Amino acid sequence: MVSARELLLFACLTSALPARGAFSEDVNHLVIAPQSPVLEIGTNFTATCMILNTEEVTADDLYWNLSKTTVSKEQYTQINGSALSVTIPITSEKAEWLFCLCKKKSLYFVLNEGKFIHGIYLTKGYRPEKPENVSCVAVQQQKYISAIFRCEWVPVGRQTTDVPTRYTLNVGVLTSRTYNVSTNENSAQVEFLDSFPYFMTLEIWVEAQNKLGTVQSERLKEDAGWFVKTNPPSAIRVISEKDFPTSLLINWTRPIHKEYVRLTYQIRFRPNGSQSWIYVPRVDTAMDIQSFRLQNLQPDTVYITQVRCKNSKEGYGYWSDWSHIATKRTSEGRPTSKPDLWRTVAEVDGKNERRVQIICKDPVFTNGRILRFNIKIQDQKDKVENGGLGWESVNRSESSSGQREITVLKHIGLADQKRVKVSVTAINSAGKSDEASLVISEKAHEPPPVKELKVWSNGGQLWLEWSPPNSTSVSEYVVEWVSGDHVDWQREHRNTSLTFIKGNLEKFVCYNVSVYPIYSGWSGKPASKAAFLEQGAPSEGPDVKLKTGRNEVELVWSEIPRRSRRGFITNYTIFYTNGSQILKITVPATTTSFTLKSLSGNTKYDTWIRASTIRGSANSINHSFTTLKYAPGEMESIVVGVSLSFLFVVLMTMLLCVYKKDVIKDNFWPQIPNPGESTIGNWSPDYPLKAETPKENCLSGISVLDVDVCDGKCVFEEDKASLPLKKDKYLSEEHSSGIGGSSCMSSPRQSVSDSDEGGDMAETTASTVQYSSVVASNGYKGQTPNSQPQQAIFSRSESTQPLLDSEENPDMMLQEVSRQSQRFTHTAGNQDSSNPADIDQLEMEQQEGVEPLDFCPLEEDSEQTTPPDNQSEGAGSNYMTQLGGYRPQ
Repeated sequence: MVSARELLLFACLTSALPARGAFSEDVNHLVIAPQSPVLEIGTNFTATCMILNTEEVTADDLYWNLSKTTVSKEQYTQINGSALSVTIPITSEKAEWLFCLCKKKSLYFVLNEGKFIHGIYLTKGYRPEKPENVSCVAVQQQKYISAIFRCEWVPVGRQTTDVPTRYTLNVGVLTSRTYNVSTNENSAQVEFLDSFPYFMTLEIWVEAQNKLGTVQSERLKEDAGWFVKTNPPSAIRVISEKDFPTSLLINWTRPIHKEYVRLTYQIRFRPNGSQSWIYVPRVDTAMDIQSFRLQNLQPDTVYITQVRCKNSKEGYGYWSDWSHIATKRTSEGRPTSKPDLWRTVAEVDGKNERRVQIICKDPVFTNGRILRFNIKIQDQKDKVENGGLGWESVNRSESSSGQREITVLKHIGLADQKRVKVSVTAINSAGKSDEASLVISEKAHEPPPVKELKVWSNGGQLWLEWSPPNSTSVSEYVVEWVSGDHVDWQREHRNTSLTFIKGNLEKFVCYNVSVYPIYSGWSGKPASKAAFLEQGAPSEGPDVKLKTGRNEVELVWSEIPRRSRRGFITNYTIFYTNGSQILKITVPATTTSFTLKSLSGNTKYDTWIRASTIRGSANSINHSFTTLKYAPGEMESIVVGVSLSFLFVVLMTMLLCVYKKDVIKDNFWPQIPNPGESTIGNWSPDYPLKAETPKENCLSGISVLDVDVCDGKCVFEEDKASLPLKKDKYLSEEHSSGIGGSSCMSSPRQSVSDSDEGGDMAETTASTVQYSSVVASNGYKGQTPNSQPQQAIFSRSESTQPLLDSEENPDMMLQEVSRQSQRFTHTAGNQDSSNPADIDQLEMEQQEGVEPLDFCPLEEDSEQTTPPDNQSEGAGSNYMTQLGGYRPQ
């Protein structure tokens, strides 16, 4: 069933189309109504598709597509057999196509497919809304209000690009005309024909319009002066008066004549460097004035001042812009606060004395430039310490930083048992401040310190917390921080136990933070902690020195300078390597020396030390060293030991020589036996030996031969010729048993027996050397030999001494015998060898330099054979010097 509404819609569409006969063959068989609609977003849209000039298709053969998407049949409505409608919601802002299509296929349909399709373009937008907050302004141009009237408003609602909203500004001047202008923006301006309409009422509204409708804003109806904005006051001038250090006088020029607009003013000011403005109450500037005095200012302070104005009628007009900045310093006044007095105390080593430095800061309210300080120091009995001068003047330190400068007032030496009171006043050009005082008590009677002090860094600030001392008489606390020579402090209220340092602190700098309780001007004992605002890695490593040994090396280093630590040293790490591996040892931060042991001797090592903080570390310079080949003192011990041993040997040898000198003398320098004291035996194969009677003189038993040189030579030659005969007759091995008649000049030679056997010379010289002499009883020279045959007597000596050089050299012996034979020539009748004349002759020859022939006295008993009958009893045997030593027998 078709409803009446759909029938009505269909009738309207049919009436809107041309008559059937008017269609040509090119007319489409499908038509959609309405054509090119503008749709409001958020509503539902209904379109109807109608079949014209054909009965081949019906409404059952139609369907709808929206942006190439088939619309669901639930949204279709069939009006009759030739009309089909669809209802769709409009939700998106994007424009799109809506098509009506036929789904039946036939030969005619294929040939005329374009006549069975139709579409419409759906344009979407929002209905315009009423503009809000319409405001207008007329600004000052030169000395008058400009004729250009500018207005602004706030658009309400949304717009699309397909359905834009256009605004129209309407300004109506009552009893005159209305000015309007259109724009797509949210502001516009109109220009009055002649001039600004002073003291007239203006009506203002804005109209918003698009394809979906039109709407107007609220109408604004006000006096023309309500919209005026003047220029700021000009020629701002600030005057400082010497007699009024706490005030400044401000003058300015009004921007427009009061016949056009009556004005009110507003003044603001602030100290230079501050960001907070201070506004003068409006009630003080409500009148139309051109000057004002700022009061209750700080003396000797630079102030920045600005002024602005508006219509004096309450609620009318706009504030002008602020005027240009005017800067002025107030005149100086007497300091209205005390100087900040403090002291630092250093102990003097070895003395019961403290070194006190009195320092202070400028007063907070200096009210001028501080020129100097007056200081007075008094002891317990209120006696003036400064040489009886009372107050002493100290010039203030110059500051270039703009901050409160710390001035060193005085250095004093204070005994530990002494208490003094320090008083200070600050002076500027206008006067002096009130007196600040501080009591420095005896060291033994300093009040107790605070307890449980904690210092930590947080949020770029250094925080402190402590517990107050047991005493309840604390008036305030002083927080002090020291870095190197820089000292600063701040004061805290007596109830404070948690605060932060408000001064400028640097990163990576160690501060010694102390809290002093103040007891009515007396400073108590401090509680101190070292702290960093922020820690970092050390900027340099420790300075290392080496003491090298054989199997160890001692490393000694100094602490890193405080400025270079940049944090608390947590530990030191010692690295050392011999090229093959790296070893390390970690030691506490309090260690400044360490000994590396168990090293190899005469080996090269490299070592360095790393200092660490919680933020990093830094290494020292790499040191190379070589261990010693010998331990220190080892070479000295060896030298000393060898020297002592050598000295001991020398001393022992000397002692041995002293105590064993006789043995050494006998072994190295044996005593040469005196032939005169030897036992001489006379041997003969026919007569037995007979002991001789000892003589009183060694010369008595010796026959001295008077032989000249020629005779000596002949005798010597004869002896050489007769040696072989004597060897065979007398000197056989079994008869050569003794040596006799050896003189002191004889030299050691081989014995006859050894020579016969052909023994080695080295062996014979080491054996006993025998001295022998053959003595023949031939009588004295000139005597007639006996008829009896002479007996050859063989004399033997037991001496073991080596032969004399003359015996080793027969030629030298021959010359000596010839010389001595000439010297000792006596008559044959002189048988007494003890003749005084002979003795005198010998002494004379010795004095004249003639060397006599010495004979050793014969002390041993000797034997002689029985003399022949014709020989006198007193005639002794002749002793003849052996010329050539021993000869082969």
